[in-house]
Amino acid sequence: MTQPESLASARLYLCTDARKRQGDFEDFVDAAFAGGVDIIQLRDKTIEAAEELEILAVLRSVAQRHGRLWAVNDRADVASVSAAPVFHIGQKDLPLKVARTFLPKPAVIGLSTHTPEQVNAAITASPGNDGLDYFCVGPVWATPTKPGRTAVGLDLVTYAAEATKRADETTQVAVELPWFAIGGIDLNNVEQVVAAGASRIVVVRAITEAEDPTAAAKSLLEALDAG
Repeated sequence: MTQPESLASARLYLCTDARKRQGDFEDFVDAAFAGGVDIIQLRDKTIEAAEELEILAVLRSVAQRHGRLWAVNDRADVASVSAAPVFHIGQKDLPLKVARTFLPKPAVIGLSTHTPEQVNAAITASPGNDGLDYFCVGPVWATPTKPGRTAVGLDLVTYAAEATKRADETTQVAVELPWFAIGGIDLNNVEQVVAAGASRIVVVRAITEAEDPTAAAKSLLEALDAG
């Protein structure tokens, strides 16, 4: 399965720090992938580039063993050197065209969006070899992993669902641009997100703080299916 095909079928995306406090990064990501997580992104602002590359080597090894994707956040140089299959940028990070100079296709690039205008821009930026591959919508609810970021609520999730469908009808593209709802999503509210129109989610604490990451991932996927 190619990277775009893997992305198209991805439903559960996990962001995690390096788990230096727990000291169990390899075991943790292995357990998360075993539970059905499709993509794991290393997002840790406390580590320098050299240490990040070492941890990413572990993540890459585990991801390849499970046949899953792994991602780098923010730093295009680190993503390029580590040959990351997925790179994620925020609205204030590198512009997409610049990021593509570091990571040409088939590398996958995703973007965070927080407003209807940003969702529209993400959809517009998707076609072609230099285009965007996926976007995230959120934070749906306030979360300590994004301090100071105002929650966008479920309305933006619904907007994204409707906007991507409109894009499909206009361009006659058979497969819609993949997008994920993110921000404070857990087993208690995931059905609300699905009801609002999302079929893919990004989680952090719902798995990173779980006693059993494998079981937590399976439960979230079951909730997505039920929705």
